[in-house]
Amino acid sequence: MAIAMLVSSLLLLLGAVMLMFASLFERHRRERQVSQRLQGQMVRDNRLGTWLRAVGDSKVGQRSVSLDNETQVLLNRVGWRRARQRSMFAALQIGTPFVVMGLVIGLQTLFYPQASNHWIAPFFALAIGYLLPKRLLAYAAKRRQKQIAVEISTLIPLLRILFESGMAVEQALRVLSVEAQRLLPQTTQELSLILARVDSGLELGQELNKAANVLAIDEFTDTCVILQQLIQQGGGAMKSLLALKQLLDDRRLTNLQEYISKMSAKMSVVMMLFLFPALLIVLAGPGFTAIGRAFSS
Repeated sequence: MAIAMLVSSLLLLLGAVMLMFASLFERHRRERQVSQRLQGQMVRDNRLGTWLRAVGDSKVGQRSVSLDNETQVLLNRVGWRRARQRSMFAALQIGTPFVVMGLVIGLQTLFYPQASNHWIAPFFALAIGYLLPKRLLAYAAKRRQKQIAVEISTLIPLLRILFESGMAVEQALRVLSVEAQRLLPQTTQELSLILARVDSGLELGQELNKAANVLAIDEFTDTCVILQQLIQQGGGAMKSLLALKQLLDDRRLTNLQEYISKMSAKMSVVMMLFLFPALLIVLAGPGFTAIGRAFSS
């Protein structure tokens, strides 16, 4: 009886929290719609997105993101640098623990009603739900870093072709950010962000340096250094681009060779585990059966 009352009280508490957040979302949605109407913008009634942005824009959501410097670095590496995108992640950071805890409480009530210590599973669910968005963000940031590192080997020949045709650095980057979106999706996204800040009055060399520090990719950093050299000197860096391209190709070949060697070692382990016992049974099976028959007779 006490356990049932504890579970019901937890469910009621969760429902009260959800109602409180729903009222907060509705108020923020109305305020946002009024401000958009006053600014002459079209109002789109997307309640889910509006609620998520309202949670992210709240004090709790902004504080959850601003307190963790690693989260800000990961958001920059993923490319989520706008206020709307950060608000969405802050909403996920806040809402995911409660959603996971609610699911665990519901499943525990349905399938394990007689279990003792009902608070252990919701507590672990709350902790996992809090850590899950950040881990997924770290995985996405690492994956995007690898994609940009692969795309740099294609970016450098395109830059050399544009430079040899007589284009300046900024002009070449603008052409690539528009024309190479399908070929280099992640790199062109970073170039678009850099050029947007340049259009607002900032210097191109400083923005390239900031982007290189944020992404922390060796290939992208070396390319930005050469581009800064081209901006300052106006030429003389074509050989550096060619040398960097050769270095990246050698590095990529070395990584592929290392990957193949590791794969061969893994395949040898698989062969020892699965093929060797079958081969031993086929070859040594008749001998063992003959020995067994001899001892039995």
